Amino acid sequence: MSNQSKLGNTVRSYNLVQGWAKLPADLEFGYTHGIVVDQEDNVYVFHTGKPSIFKFSQNGQFLEAWGEEFEGGAHGFYLNKEHDGEYLYVTDTTRRNVVKMDLSGKHLLTLETPDRADIYNEELKFVPTDVAVSTNGDIYVADGYGQSWIHQYTAAGEYIRSWGGKGTECGQLNCPHGISIDTRQGEEEVYVADRGNHRIQVFTLQGDFKRVIMDDLDMPCSFYFQGDEVYIPDLDSRITIFDKNDRLICHLGEDQQAYKQTGWPNLPKSYYRDNKFSSPHGVCVDSQGSVYVAEWIVDGRVTKLSRTLSQ
Repeated sequence: MSNQSKLGNTVRSYNLVQGWAKLPADLEFGYTHGIVVDQEDNVYVFHTGKPSIFKFSQNGQFLEAWGEEFEGGAHGFYLNKEHDGEYLYVTDTTRRNVVKMDLSGKHLLTLETPDRADIYNEELKFVPTDVAVSTNGDIYVADGYGQSWIHQYTAAGEYIRSWGGKGTECGQLNCPHGISIDTRQGEEEVYVADRGNHRIQVFTLQGDFKRVIMDDLDMPCSFYFQGDEVYIPDLDSRITIFDKNDRLICHLGEDQQAYKQTGWPNLPKSYYRDNKFSSPHGVCVDSQGSVYVAEWIVDGRVTKLSRTLSQ
């Protein structure tokens, strides 16, 4: 397939960048769960292999690797620009914690199971899947694979509050897999990818329910906000782009057959097509509008799409 393979629609289209991630021969991906981009357009991939963080240049050249301590549990991945630099926040589903680190991998803060005996015990575990940070530094953690709660902390890691709990009513959650802070409406809102309920729920910073978004969603995993748009990796084989009003711009690389196949997401290599997604789990966008996608596949899959220049 040529580099001119296109994804999108008449409103928005992208060209596929063939073979973007150039891994050294001695390294390989595990499940590629998270992907973020820094202010210099370097791209970081978080995966379950060892080491678990790979750093690439914008053109896909491998730069460095670290994060052996996240082997097997690497999951949520968030890069936050703060007053004194950029920081990575990660969730580890094996060690059941959240870690803040600098871009060289130095651990600066670790959050363990919240001190909530009414929620957690020896059988009911905390298994965080994603993390977000508000402009005042508060940290929001989604317990997606545990008990379906959202937990809020100060920047120093002091517990503030929790909300959610498993259920289908508005304000209740079923696998809050992804979480992010949206500022597009002029005030900060907490977006939660309520994946098990096939919807997005929007809350205030204090956890008060505001609204629900269900149209054009199937299995939303997380979010990446870029300008007035939000990019959503949908585990059921597509990337969804919404406008400022959370209305569909387009689905990218949609394959409505992939997730229905026996053995998915780990399908035979003969099934995969470069311009179709199978199990998108993470997404980010660089300063040029290029989209990077990480998929939940046992040996990893990372794709770069460059924005068509005429748009």
